[in-house]
Amino acid sequence: MDTHVQTRVSAYAIAVEDERLLLARLSDASPIFAPGLWHLPGGGIDRGEQPVEALARELLEETGLELAAAQLLDARTYAVQRHGVNWSLTALFYAVDLKAGALAVAEIDGSTDAAVWTPLADLRDSMLSPAASDALRMLRPKGQSAVHSHSLRTATSTVAS
Repeated sequence: MDTHVQTRVSAYAIAVEDERLLLARLSDASPIFAPGLWHLPGGGIDRGEQPVEALARELLEETGLELAAAQLLDARTYAVQRHGVNWSLTALFYAVDLKAGALAVAEIDGSTDAAVWTPLADLRDSMLSPAASDALRMLRPKGQSAVHSHSLRTATSTVAS
């Protein structure tokens, strides 16, 4: 049995507008969480990259939206096995404010294939990645997020096959 553990640190956006959470659907290329689940926009921090820089890059790739402001809310760890790899993921959660824009998945063959604004009332743990479920719990006790986004249109964007 292989006991090698792959370590990853990721930055994730918790963006809420009009009681809707911004989510990205995981594709088959997702390295850690199962495809088809809805996940927070964001991802791995590259060597030498600052967490907020990674967050801004990933948001643009996965949603087409630009980061305006970010505030660190929490950090959590996850132990996940996928494709024979044991992952130790440290997730940094940021409440974010986004610049106005339309949703569009810009990264081709990336770890996400769609981005949507989903009403908080419609979200269920069974449709979410573990990190997105934790983010939802961070929001629910307060009834609202710490930072709200401005003037964003509801849309779904998928990468053409």
